[in-house]
Amino acid sequence: MAFEPQTDAASTSGTPGGPPALAITDLVKQYPTGTQALKGVSLHIPEGAFFGLLGPNGAGKSTLIHCTTGLAGPTSGSIEVFGHDAVQHYAEARKAVGLAPQDLNLDHFLTLEETLDFHGGYFGMNKKARKERAAELLDAFSLSGKRNDRANTLSGGMKRRLILARALMHRPRFLILDEPTAGVDVELRLELWHYVQRINQEGTTILLTTHYLEEAEQLCDRVAFINGGEIVAEGTSADLAKQYGVGSLEDAYLELVGRKELSRASLGEDIA
Repeated sequence: MAFEPQTDAASTSGTPGGPPALAITDLVKQYPTGTQALKGVSLHIPEGAFFGLLGPNGAGKSTLIHCTTGLAGPTSGSIEVFGHDAVQHYAEARKAVGLAPQDLNLDHFLTLEETLDFHGGYFGMNKKARKERAAELLDAFSLSGKRNDRANTLSGGMKRRLILARALMHRPRFLILDEPTAGVDVELRLELWHYVQRINQEGTTILLTTHYLEEAEQLCDRVAFINGGEIVAEGTSADLAKQYGVGSLEDAYLELVGRKELSRASLGEDIA
């Protein structure tokens, strides 16, 4: 994969001391069934950060992302993206966000080039800008040779590449990666790691959810644990390991979900 730098990253970064990329305050989401998916979550992600959000299935990660991107409406609380209220000023907030969802939600009847072009048009890019940006991203993700193929003909790994390219099409300042390497091979996972590290270094703020603990430990400056709809801990990987009295982020996570018997140390003792 021939990834190229985001040459316009400097132009997308904000001024020092500006608003955080994401400011969530006392966020509550309750569904009509009575299920409370988020219970007063507060989370601030500064511009330029690489932030991890970790938690078990059903902890509230997807709901938080859906509320941030307008896919779900919060019951109460506030969400701001670079100072724009995500509900009251949805268009401004959403334009700043690129979302690479966990689900491979591609239109199977569109070609790769059409997929990117359609997304760019949704975000107001003119035809010339869309064509140039699509060509740039297809080349960056080694998809140029398949530009006229339909999305349903791609392998799972190539679909992941297209999902990420689509998220980056409108040059967002804030990129949300929801399980971006689920089901991909080791080579592609490492390639994606290198790419997202690069664009983060060039100024793009990134929020990552993942079940690969080594991924979060390798990539993220800070990590928050969410469980039962609440943020229960936040800090660097070392901070969280210390808080839970263990030696690694993975073991801290296992303590969080009550499965410390699965830690590598415990497994080693069992084998011995």
